[in-house]
Amino acid sequence: MLKDQLKIIFFLVALFSMHSAIATDYFINNAVGNDANVGMSETQPFKSIEKINTVLLKPGDRILFAAGQVFPGELRLIGVQGLPGKLVIISSYFEGSEKPTAEAKVNFMINAKGMPNGLLIQDCSYILVKHAIIEADGYETEKPSEDKMRVGVKITASPGKICKNIQLDSLEIKNIYFENKGFVRNAEEVKTANGTQRYGWGIRLLADHPTAQITQVEISNCRIRDVDHTGIKITGANKNIHWINIHENDIANTGGPGIQMSEVKNIHVHHNSVDHSGSNNDSRKWGRGSGLWTWSASQVLIEHNSFTYANGPGDSAGAHVDFNCDHVVLQYNFSAWNAGGFCEILGNNYNCAYRYNISVNDGFRIKGENGAFQEGKIFWLSGYQGEQKPRKGPVNSYFYNNTIYLDTTITARIAIDGTSTGIMIANNIFCIMGTSKMVLGDQNKTDKVGTSLDGPVFFKNNLWYSTNAWPADAVIKDSNPKIGNPFFKNPGGLRIQDYIPGNIDFIKEKGIKIEPLPGDFLGLLQGMNPGKDILGKPIGDKPHIGAIAPD
Repeated sequence: MLKDQLKIIFFLVALFSMHSAIATDYFINNAVGNDANVGMSETQPFKSIEKINTVLLKPGDRILFAAGQVFPGELRLIGVQGLPGKLVIISSYFEGSEKPTAEAKVNFMINAKGMPNGLLIQDCSYILVKHAIIEADGYETEKPSEDKMRVGVKITASPGKICKNIQLDSLEIKNIYFENKGFVRNAEEVKTANGTQRYGWGIRLLADHPTAQITQVEISNCRIRDVDHTGIKITGANKNIHWINIHENDIANTGGPGIQMSEVKNIHVHHNSVDHSGSNNDSRKWGRGSGLWTWSASQVLIEHNSFTYANGPGDSAGAHVDFNCDHVVLQYNFSAWNAGGFCEILGNNYNCAYRYNISVNDGFRIKGENGAFQEGKIFWLSGYQGEQKPRKGPVNSYFYNNTIYLDTTITARIAIDGTSTGIMIANNIFCIMGTSKMVLGDQNKTDKVGTSLDGPVFFKNNLWYSTNAWPADAVIKDSNPKIGNPFFKNPGGLRIQDYIPGNIDFIKEKGIKIEPLPGDFLGLLQGMNPGKDILGKPIGDKPHIGAIAPD
């Protein structure tokens, strides 16, 4: 008898295990759904986000929202665990048997007006979210007093928890504002380091306790528009956010930076477009921000991106390296008309590099005009590492094979802190049509000005449009300059191909081999020779001058 009972128990356990392993599709349809339905078929869909928030999701489950519909509320995934090959998927579906076409509207929308987030992913693993539009424009009638921010998508980990293998693909995040339209931020707010008030953010990765972890996150093919502050912001503690891949995203008109990351490690940012960061076209926006910037970041590769039209009274470069970073490399990027400038490396940074980039009319901002409290600069090495710390310039800064163009309306401004240690400037094209001058770095503590620099300086073999292209009173100068017109294909244009040089005799195979600076036993972790130019053409054993290898 006992043996028969045990057989029945084992059979029931096996049957339950088989059933629990079967993935389930949950359908949500705001038009015809009902939260009293079973929700597991198109004919019996749920109606609301709040209902799906109560479902216990298993590996392989899918949450499918009716395409083309709007769903109010906040979608919350807390502690949801998928598995490799059995992701928990959030996406859309088409009603009936009609197959989607290339022109069909495949997205569904979450309207998170008045909510903390459009989508919250907390302490989750193996999640895929795609084909969603998220909007959160202000609040209905009463401002939420407890919320500190409003976020399109927030990925977060609690103390002692891990959030890993999260994919955000083909999302559109727009109109993320904490305040209602008509709210005006005070004039001093834009002068604070990151803003002190409550803002809306596009995508945030947040692990602000050192025992929390976020890892293996991919953000791709997303379109982010019109948010109060930053488009994609990553905030860790003691490098507890790592292995993040951000690519093929289109970010525009953010009130703050396009992309910003702090306390991170092993990040790859590539093939993104960031346009009009620091936008002030809405009074709710912060109105200041570089296209991208890093702080306390390690091993970050930023390549094949476009950074254009950054705005703001301070910083607001195409992409800049804030203090306490190491091994941040910017290569193959196109940077144009960014108010703050092109190259900006702040204090206590180690082995950071700008190479094989193109800069067009960056650094046009003039201190004292239109509220600007910093000069725009084409090249800036700063000693700033925080208000409470003494000046300490960057160590082993590499700047080579870049192509820089400034028209006659812009003065090339240069700032080099006297505490900078180890500088390489080589194989660049400085096509500066006007004049140049040295300026102070303009942080809260001004850069130290000296007559010499500690540590090695390798400054030679650059092509200059004229002898006025580098300030005569600069503390360092090119020891072997070349003077000439590179004869760009279309100077002033906004394509990489516009800066193909025609002056072959000055450029082709006229570069010098790039080696680590004396005493630098690491160099760049990606190697000193990247192998290809900005257009993907092989560099070969004899390097050229500038970002493009001429035919």
